[in-house]
Amino acid sequence: MTTSENNKRIAKNTLFLYFRSILTLGVGLYTSREVLAQLGVEDFGVYNVVGGVIVMFSFIQNAMHSATGRFFTFDLGKGDFEALKKTFSLSVVIHIFTALIILILGETVGLWFLNTQLVIPEERIEAANFVYQFTIFTACIGILQMPYMVAINAHERMKVYAYAGIADAVFKLVVALALGFAPVDKLKFYAVLLFSVYVVMAVFYRVYCLRNFPETRFKWFWDGKMFRERMGFGGYELLGVASAILAVQGGIFLLNRFYGVLLNAANGVSQQVVNATQQFTNNFFAAVNPQITKTLATGEMDYFYKLIIRSSKFCFLLSFMFMTPLALQIDFVLGLWLKIVPDYAGIFCQLAIANTLVWISFWPIFHGILSTGKNKKFRIIDSFMVMLIFPLVYFGLHFSPIGYICSQIFVNFFRMIYAVLSLRKLTGFSIRRFVSQSLVKCFAVGAISIPLPFYITLKMSGWQGFLTCLGTFFTLFAVSALFVGLNGNERGEVLEWIKKKLQLPI
Repeated sequence: MTTSENNKRIAKNTLFLYFRSILTLGVGLYTSREVLAQLGVEDFGVYNVVGGVIVMFSFIQNAMHSATGRFFTFDLGKGDFEALKKTFSLSVVIHIFTALIILILGETVGLWFLNTQLVIPEERIEAANFVYQFTIFTACIGILQMPYMVAINAHERMKVYAYAGIADAVFKLVVALALGFAPVDKLKFYAVLLFSVYVVMAVFYRVYCLRNFPETRFKWFWDGKMFRERMGFGGYELLGVASAILAVQGGIFLLNRFYGVLLNAANGVSQQVVNATQQFTNNFFAAVNPQITKTLATGEMDYFYKLIIRSSKFCFLLSFMFMTPLALQIDFVLGLWLKIVPDYAGIFCQLAIANTLVWISFWPIFHGILSTGKNKKFRIIDSFMVMLIFPLVYFGLHFSPIGYICSQIFVNFFRMIYAVLSLRKLTGFSIRRFVSQSLVKCFAVGAISIPLPFYITLKMSGWQGFLTCLGTFFTLFAVSALFVGLNGNERGEVLEWIKKKLQLPI
């Protein structure tokens, strides 16, 4: 497939996913508002800290997705169908064993931790245990459906993600509205209904794969050498997971021990804000991700480098476009969005957005390292750096709740530097080219776009300040991104796209 065809496929897949995001963003924000209003700040905080088990095990899902996805996409890129079938079947076996381990650990160590270490109001501990059981079941379902998610992603069927994502958002909106008619404890009712949504979506993905991808028809398969190869690769990804759990989920537990469930509610709001706005970047990266691995599999190194640099820049610009005005106007937006705004929610959102904005531009670097299959040394050192977040959070929380996020920002800065150095060593990636063609351009766009909207935020308030800030920011961003952030070829592609869509005589 030519470079032009690859670019068209990436663009087409991104548009499908953007269509999903535009719909799910609005639905998701309204859903979060209703859930917080129906549950109340205390129960919302309880769900955030107990339901954090899902967040914790989502790290394991992400690691397994990375490991399975790397080998599946690599085999697909090489066109080796027999290897593809073996890879899928062995992956299913590995995921079944992983789900069993999670279930055992969750029902032993996890229960002990929930009932002895977390700060939960005594009158809500029984409900917290009920919610915890359903989060464990949900985590297991997520693990078991991962090979099917990998297959859809590797085949670049982004239309499926678009429709499924819309359905998932609508189901969760129905769940939120149903809380007003809950026949039992609202927190318990919410956990049961969310579990049901996960089951429905898992069944959908599995049925779709079985009907469209012959290699996903599971047959028992075992190969010791393949197992060791995949577990060796996946083992180091799981090491990264363990460090991430300690840093992120451990930080949430520390936040709970220092400041209680009300601060967990504020953190929960910040994560929902970041996740909602980050969808647009996730969509672009999901579209380009398989291309990076397939390009490396075919040995097209120059295009491999180009994909990483361009996707790094676009990941930042897409996130910057949505996240920056939100960060500037966060107090107004939270007051407009939520019926109840938890204390510290605004500053938590702003810091989480700042952390995400910088981190996002390095996603393609990390995926480039993953695509090589040589992740041992990188993951060991990177995991050690992530583990440092936990003691830094503990130290920082003695002074302020924002020490939770500030510690992540500090460590992530050094992780990004190490990732770039590692990719250069593994593939010959040019750091100078990356800095000049991506980072410098991103910094320049930010330097042009932020100062005036920030000044407006300080001087104006209410709807007038909000609309003036947005209008000023988007004007400055559009001009600077088009003429500073993009190179000549990229600018020409964007203008040509606008011409076709609007039928302008450009």
